[in-house]
Amino acid sequence: MTATVDEPTLTTLEERARAGTGTFGEDHLIVCDSLVRIYQSEGVEVQALQGLDLLVEQGELVAIVGASGSGKSTLLSVLSGLDVPTAGRVRVGDWDLMAMSARQRVDYRRSMVGFVWQQTARNLVPYLTSTENVAFPLALAGIRRRDRARRAAELLDVLGVGYCADRRPGQMSGGEQQRVAIAVGLANAPQVLFADEPTGELDTATSHDVLEGLRTVNRELGTTVVVVTHDPGVSEHVQRTVAIRDGRTSSEVVRRTQTHDDGTEHVVAEEFAVLDRAGRVQLPQEYRETLELAGRVRLALEESHVSVWPDRPRPAAAPAPAAPAPTAPAAVAPAEDPGAAPTPAAPRAPRQAAPTAGPDDAEETR
Repeated sequence: MTATVDEPTLTTLEERARAGTGTFGEDHLIVCDSLVRIYQSEGVEVQALQGLDLLVEQGELVAIVGASGSGKSTLLSVLSGLDVPTAGRVRVGDWDLMAMSARQRVDYRRSMVGFVWQQTARNLVPYLTSTENVAFPLALAGIRRRDRARRAAELLDVLGVGYCADRRPGQMSGGEQQRVAIAVGLANAPQVLFADEPTGELDTATSHDVLEGLRTVNRELGTTVVVVTHDPGVSEHVQRTVAIRDGRTSSEVVRRTQTHDDGTEHVVAEEFAVLDRAGRVQLPQEYRETLELAGRVRLALEESHVSVWPDRPRPAAAPAPAAPAPTAPAAVAPAEDPGAAPTPAAPRAPRQAAPTAGPDDAEETR
C-alpha cells in the first residue's frame, strides 16, 4: 500500500513562515525596525537615520553612544515622541509611534516615558523647591496632594537627595539638581526613562553620583533606562552600550558579571559588531585601514564564520636592505714624543719584475 503525501499549499507555507520567524522584537519593550529619518535643511537632504535597528528589553540599562552627527539625538527625539520618523517601524510598549495623533503623543509623554535633559533649566522650575518640582507633574495628572507629597519624598530618598526637599535649584549643586531631575522624570512612574547627556555639564566625581542614581532607579524601581551620550565613561555604569555610526547601529558592548572559583565577582566586557536585518555590518575603521578594505571586497563562507578579503591581493612587501658589513677601525698612530729620536721608516720591499718569455717558451707557444 502506497501512502499519499499532500503537497503543502501556499497558505500552509505562509503560516509556517510566520510561526517560525514571528514579528521582529515582539518580546522587547523598545523596537526600532529599519528606522529612517530624513531632514530638509536649506534645500539639502540630510539622512539622520538610515535604516536603524534597535531592541531594548524591559528593565535594561542601556547607553547609546556616538560622535556628533551620528544620529543618536535624532533617535532620542523619535523615541521621546517629539519627532516623527520618515519610514520604518518604532514601538515603545503598546505605543506605535508611527501612528499616534497629537493628543496621543501628549498622553504618551505623560504616562509612558520620563526625561532628563542636559540643561538644568529644562528639568526644574527655578522658583519651586525639589518637592514641588517632583509634585508638579503629579498635580497635572490629577493626583491628590497627600499622595503627591508621599511620592516626592520617596523618590528624593531613593536618589539620595532627601535633604534637598525644601531647596530650590539655585541652592543645590549641579549633581544634586540632576538627581532631583531624575526624580521629576520618574514622578508618574514611567516604564522608560530617557536621559540626554545627563553628565555633560558635570565633573567626574559628580557624574559618578548621577550615574549611580540612574543605576539605583533601574535596580530598585525596575525602570528601563536609556542614556544617550558621547561620554565614554558612561559605558562603565550600564549593562549594554550601543554605538551608532552614520545613522545605523554599528557595534555593541555587553557587560556580564562572572563569578570565579574563589567566589569573587568580575565584570567582563565583550564587544560585538551588529548585523542588521538587511545583512549589513560595519567594519571598524582600523580594520579597514590595516587591510586596505574599500569598495568591493570578497566574502568566503567558512565552516563556522565568514571571512572578508580585499578585492585584489595586497602587494608583497619589498625585502629589507641587507645590513652593511662591519668595517675594521682605522689604525691610529701614537702621538709623537717631542724629545724622542725620529723613528726610521720601514724599508720598502723590492718590486719583483714580471717574468719575460724565453726562447723555449716561444717554441712551446708555437
